[in-house]
Amino acid sequence: MFNLTRIPFAAALGLVFTLLFVFVAVFAPLIAPYPLSQIVGDVWEPMSSTHLLGTDNLGRDLLSRMIFGARTTIFIAVMATAVSFITGSVLGFTAAVVGGWFDTIMSRFVDLLMSIPTLIFGLVVLSVLPSTILTLVLVMGILDSTRVYRLSRAVAVDINVMDFVEAAKLRGERMGWIIFREILPNALSPLVSELGLRFIYAVLFLSALSFLGLGVQPPEADWGGMVKENKEGIVFGIPAALIPAAAIAVLAISVNLVADWVLNRTTSLKGGRG
Repeated sequence: MFNLTRIPFAAALGLVFTLLFVFVAVFAPLIAPYPLSQIVGDVWEPMSSTHLLGTDNLGRDLLSRMIFGARTTIFIAVMATAVSFITGSVLGFTAAVVGGWFDTIMSRFVDLLMSIPTLIFGLVVLSVLPSTILTLVLVMGILDSTRVYRLSRAVAVDINVMDFVEAAKLRGERMGWIIFREILPNALSPLVSELGLRFIYAVLFLSALSFLGLGVQPPEADWGGMVKENKEGIVFGIPAALIPAAAIAVLAISVNLVADWVLNRTTSLKGGRG
């Protein structure tokens, strides 16, 4: 069990900010002072008691847009990460256990997908398909599952030759038992660390797609799209585009700090039981 009283300062700080972002995303409609698309003032008004972060390029409250943008950004990133991990880890573990032609075909197919730059691949696919939330989740999740597959397979190949796995095979256990009861518990440490990295990558990937116009579509808000909407204001010293960019950076750093701490804890606990 994790002892939260002994958590390092950096990890505690990351955990606080991560939980804050999650809280804001979950309760966005209750926290936001204004509706998502309501025009409440002039264009790019400065920060004030009425509008704590000012207004955006259309005169909408920037704080409200940031809060609703947190919900959209985190939700899509979480769902895409879940798709990538479920798909990549199951296929990676299965390829390691089955081996043979299945392993060869899957590995070469993954190599083919990874040879194409992910952003370019995503732009090509999304230029043909509608940029709905479901499409974004599936495209991001499937493209990102190749990285999870490579890691899962590499870890599972080493575990698959261990004595306890061989004993399970000799007992006649089914493949599902071997994958989920023998291999998965012993592969959690690297997968937990990769989970944080994949979530961060999903946030950055979504923000890049939205900045290029193929991610979340207006009037919905996400942080990458908000950077795009307000980027012209940077020339005039207006920070409306820098605030969502800073939020992306803080979220990425916070999740990374928590993931590193969890990895260190799971590794030390595993070693302590040895």
